Amino acid sequence: MRDRTAPAEKGGQIRLAVDIGGTFTDVVLESAGRRYTTKLLTTPAAPECGVLDGMQRILADADIAPAEVALVVHGTTLATNAIIERKGARTAFITTEGFRDVLAMRNESRYDQYDLNIELPEPLVPRHLRFTVPERLDRAGRVLRPLDEEAVCALAPTLTRAKIESIAIGFLHGFVNPAHERRAASLLASLLPGIPLSLAAEVAPEMREWERFSTTVANAYVQPAIARYLRRLEAGMREVGFTAPVYLMQSGGRLTTIETACRFPIRLVESGPAGGAIFAAAIAREAGLDRVLSFDMGGTTAKVCLVDDHRAHEARGFEVARVGRFRKGSGLPLRIPVIEMVEIGAGGGSEARIDSLGRLAVGPESAGADPGPACYGRGGTRPTVTDANLELGRYDPALFAGGRLPLDANAARTALMRAVGAPLGLSSAMAAVGVIEIVDEAMANAARVHAIEAATALEGRTLIAFGGGGPVHATRIAEKLGIDQVLVPSGAGVGSAIGFLRAAIGFEAVRSLYQRLASLDIAAVNALFAEMAHEARDVVAPASFGAAIRETRMASMRYVGQGHEISIPLPVRDLEPEDRAAIKRDYEAAYARFYNRPVPGSEIEVLSYFLVQETILPEPAPPPPHPMIRAVRSAERRKVRDGATGIEADWAIYARDALSPGDRILGPAIIAEAETSTLLGAAWRGDVTAQGWLMLTREREGDESR
Repeated sequence: MRDRTAPAEKGGQIRLAVDIGGTFTDVVLESAGRRYTTKLLTTPAAPECGVLDGMQRILADADIAPAEVALVVHGTTLATNAIIERKGARTAFITTEGFRDVLAMRNESRYDQYDLNIELPEPLVPRHLRFTVPERLDRAGRVLRPLDEEAVCALAPTLTRAKIESIAIGFLHGFVNPAHERRAASLLASLLPGIPLSLAAEVAPEMREWERFSTTVANAYVQPAIARYLRRLEAGMREVGFTAPVYLMQSGGRLTTIETACRFPIRLVESGPAGGAIFAAAIAREAGLDRVLSFDMGGTTAKVCLVDDHRAHEARGFEVARVGRFRKGSGLPLRIPVIEMVEIGAGGGSEARIDSLGRLAVGPESAGADPGPACYGRGGTRPTVTDANLELGRYDPALFAGGRLPLDANAARTALMRAVGAPLGLSSAMAAVGVIEIVDEAMANAARVHAIEAATALEGRTLIAFGGGGPVHATRIAEKLGIDQVLVPSGAGVGSAIGFLRAAIGFEAVRSLYQRLASLDIAAVNALFAEMAHEARDVVAPASFGAAIRETRMASMRYVGQGHEISIPLPVRDLEPEDRAAIKRDYEAAYARFYNRPVPGSEIEVLSYFLVQETILPEPAPPPPHPMIRAVRSAERRKVRDGATGIEADWAIYARDALSPGDRILGPAIIAEAETSTLLGAAWRGDVTAQGWLMLTREREGDESR
């Protein structure tokens, strides 16, 4: 698909982005103000095959040779899927003697205090593959017991017999002094060449053993597969003529090199969703929208993210592979920079079923790309959200995915009737209504919970909808959330991939150094920041192409005796003793914003420091003037059943690429494009903006804008 609304790149630079999802692989190419997009099914057995196929397909559409591409950006769910599906490497964990069971003991908190049969996630490394060696450092990094090098070397034959494919090393207080971890790694590297090693002092150099060890083990668990995949992809690209550098989207919304991604693949676990959040933030900035709810619905999951003042909310960690759905504390903790969002198993491939209580349930199980929904005609027999949308008339079977994947309406109807309609005594159409209403409510509820946890409101926000399913479900979800405005940008069906091209190249370094603020060792903190700045610069500077680099510094602080921290910005320079007073004022002001007032007389302690270096993105061009509004009519109509009321009626059908700025469409209507469709219920109108976006507005009673 060709789209002329892409922003013109400086010097006509040709850039390409690829996003591997659980169901579809999206490819976007931008060149001289034009955008080309394509969507094809993911190839789970060999993901690079689908990527290379999509790349070559889009280059042929644009009549561009591989060597002409200046930049390739890639995001993938492979790391996430490996952890969730427990399909990572056979990993060993080596730690301090006496701390073998930290991974299993966790921090002794329970996500459900009253469940006597509570289920907790199993560690990625079973107990028989967790080993200890004599060594010990104190909290200041001083050696209490030297590393027993003979004990380390003695592990090599055991690891070989166990057929270990990856090794994680994490010693107590190694984040303060990494000498023992590095020496152990050096010894094992010489005895077990070719086996990758992950050090806690490099992967997650922060206090709290369980979180640090869990992150390091997860990094080791996915490292071999991710590194092999990236190297295969890189080699395949070179074989077909690509010469451009390849960057990977990280979970925190910044790009990094293949080399860094191979060292720290755990930072890629949310790379696809992060691209979507960056896309929404870029659209919000171009549209001048300060309060936005990003809604990204793909084939496997739906993601919701809050965007304020053109920046997505960020966090210092998250959980993966939760055993309790939506339950904090029920997953494996990862201490990495991440864009804060809620992700649920509610995508186009989410399967519908009747549960043990006779209730209709949808997801989180997904049909994925293979075999996919029943209507794909690839062997799938269980009904999915896509099958329900097709049964309701929301998709043209011949034009789905740009016509590359024709849908089988009879297969969808049969699957819905067998699994949902017959057990509940409903027609296939009403079964589809039930499936859609349940999945819409699940996504709306996830957004409500996310807003509550972020201490903010959804009213007055604009919902930016993208992904293959986002625009299909957006207006109904907006109604449930009390939102009156929905924006569907151009290229919405491949929004995450476009977001990759809007991201800065960056790196975040972190170190823990526990001190009281009143007696802060200024020299030690400055030395720490100098070390972190050097680490970040080694990654960012070579990849910046001469772009200006911005640096930010933060400190994680709390009152003595508390269990949670607040991050406070610090000046980007060497600290002076008189800065202590200003840092204290900033902390107390931030604490008062969260908890109404500071705690007079309480001492403040600093736990960790963070430093981010990233390239500075250019400011967007001022938006063009609003076009003159003119109503348009459609000659094409189709029977569509409303998912909210269950009433079937004639809906107008429009082709998005035939619309022009200023066109106004009144619901009920469907605006179809290659990668998605936008639905307008009877209470909605849609205006094509000067940028070619669709601004959907809910009309309240008494609104005379029609």
